[in-house]
Amino acid sequence: MSLMAQDTTPLVLNVTRGEPELVCPAKDTPREQKVLSDIDDQEGLRFQMPAIMFYRADPSMQGKDPVKVVKDALAKALVFYYPYAGRLVEGNKRKLIVDCTAEGVPFIEADADATLDDFGGEIHPPFPLDELLCEIPGTHSMIGTPLLIVQVTRLRCGGFIVALRCNHAISDGTGVMQLMNLVGEMGRDFTTPSILPVWDRERLTARENPKVSFPHPEYDQHEDSHHDSNGEVVDLVQKSFLFGPTEFAALRRHVPSHIKQFSTFDILSASLWRCRTIALGLDPDQEVRLLFAVNARNKFNPPLEKGYYGNGCAFPAVCAKAGDICNNDVGYILELIRKVKNEVNEEYMRSIMDLMVTKDRPHFTVQQTYVVSDLRHLGFADVDFGWGKPVFGGPASNGSVPDASFFISFKNIKGDTMVMVPVSLSPPKMDVFMKELRGMIEAQF
Repeated sequence: MSLMAQDTTPLVLNVTRGEPELVCPAKDTPREQKVLSDIDDQEGLRFQMPAIMFYRADPSMQGKDPVKVVKDALAKALVFYYPYAGRLVEGNKRKLIVDCTAEGVPFIEADADATLDDFGGEIHPPFPLDELLCEIPGTHSMIGTPLLIVQVTRLRCGGFIVALRCNHAISDGTGVMQLMNLVGEMGRDFTTPSILPVWDRERLTARENPKVSFPHPEYDQHEDSHHDSNGEVVDLVQKSFLFGPTEFAALRRHVPSHIKQFSTFDILSASLWRCRTIALGLDPDQEVRLLFAVNARNKFNPPLEKGYYGNGCAFPAVCAKAGDICNNDVGYILELIRKVKNEVNEEYMRSIMDLMVTKDRPHFTVQQTYVVSDLRHLGFADVDFGWGKPVFGGPASNGSVPDASFFISFKNIKGDTMVMVPVSLSPPKMDVFMKELRGMIEAQF
C-alpha cells in the first residue's frame, strides 16, 4: 500500500516571459475606498496566497490563444470585482482599506519549452513557481501593492498554466476562486456572473462595545517554534501523502464504536496530528495545538450571502498535552475536535472581531501548533476558461506555511480521486511520522 505521492524530479523549465502589464476593469468602476472587515485584516491573513491550474489542449479551441482569452476575461471580471484592481492603504489602528483606484492587476504572458506530460503522470506540488509566476519586485508588501497577480504560460502541447497570487486580506480561498470562476465564465462568453459578488464587510465589524466572550487560544502569543533548543533554525523536508477509500477505511477502524458521527476531515486531521505529535517527541506535559479553518458563512443569522468574497472563516484551536495526544486513540482527539468545531457560531465570530480591535489584530499562535485546512471544495478544480476543467487546480506551494497541511483534491494516474496532504518535518521526525502513519493504516484488528 503506497501512501506517498509519486516523487518527481523538479522540472527545470525554460520560460520566456513578457513584461508585466496592468489589466484594468473593462469599464469604468466606482472610485471609492472600501473598508475591510475585522476578520479580513488580522495579522495572520496579511500574506499572499499562490494558486495554480493546469489545462490540456482542446481541439475545439483550436486557433484561440489562452493568454488573450484569460486576459480579456479578467478585465471583464474586474468590472464586478473592482476592489481587486485597487490597492490597500492602512488607516487608524492598523485598519486596512481598499483604495479602489482601478490601477489594475499585473498580468504576465509567458511561453514554456515544455509539455504537460513533462510534469509527470501525476501533477502535484511542489511546482517550479519561480518560472510559472513572475516575481515582481516590491509586490509582497501589503500596502500600496497589487492585490492580485496572474501569469498565463503556454505549453508546447497546446495546454497552458494559469498561476496567480492573491492578497489573503481581501479574500479567502472561497472568495478568490469565486473571482476566478467568473474569469472562466467571461472566457466562455458569459455576460453576467452566475454568482453576483457581495462586499458586505460591514457585517463582520467589531461591536461598538467590544466583548471578547471566548478564550481564543488560537491567538495566544508565544515565541517562534521553528528553532531547536540552541536557537538554530530547523531544516524541514516536505512529503505529500495520498489517502483514498482504502486508507480512510483503515483509519476509521481506529475509532471507538460509540463515536458515530465524524467527517473525513475530522478523522484525517486527528490521525495526522497524533502521528505528528508522536514524531516531535515532546515532553508529555507540553501543550500542543491543532488549529483548523471552519467556514463560518452559514453561522450568521441570516447567513452571509452566497456571493460574499471576503474572509469568512474562523481558526479555532484544539489544545491538549502532548502526552494525552500520543497515548490516547484517535477517538479522544475526534471528541476534542468536535467540541471546538461546535463552539463556532455567530457569537464566536463576534468575539474574534472584538479581540482584533482590542488586541491590535494579533497573529495566530505558532508555538507547537499544527494547522490543517481543507481546500478540496473551494472550486480550484472547476475553473473553466473554455478548455474544460483543469487537470490540477490547487495551492501552488505546499511549503509556504511550514507547520500547515492543506487537504487537496487529487486524481492519481489511474483517475481515482484521492486526498493529498503535504506535510513538513525535519528528516528524522519525518521518518517517525511515516512509521506511525503506516502503522495506523496497516494495523490488523
